[in-house]
Amino acid sequence: MDVTEEAAELLRRLTVKHGPLMFHQSGGCCDGSAPMCFPDGDFMLSDADVHLGDLDVGLERTIPVYMSASQYEYWKYTHLTIDVVPGRGAGFSVEAPEGVRFLIRSRLLTDDEVAALGLVPR
Repeated sequence: MDVTEEAAELLRRLTVKHGPLMFHQSGGCCDGSAPMCFPDGDFMLSDADVHLGDLDVGLERTIPVYMSASQYEYWKYTHLTIDVVPGRGAGFSVEAPEGVRFLIRSRLLTDDEVAALGLVPR
């Protein structure tokens, strides 16, 4: 998992404003499957969520990223990059008032990446 420099810069600014952050990548209605950024702990996680990893954006603390387990089944063979673009953010995501929105860019994992993650080859 990666984060673009533009998204990392925004996350640093948002951390100053909101404190430690977290992401949850859902796969539902309303805001579609946009990555949602919350103050850490404001989104209730459950056994139905998978911890994908942590983003290092140059802060003291990394930013954890989660995805619903059902969504993960569709995305487990993809490399995800969190990016930011101009536009209306998701209603509950902390970037919404900034006039930008986070999005996920993805590509298929290479065979070596699949093996390193211990996934069954496609």
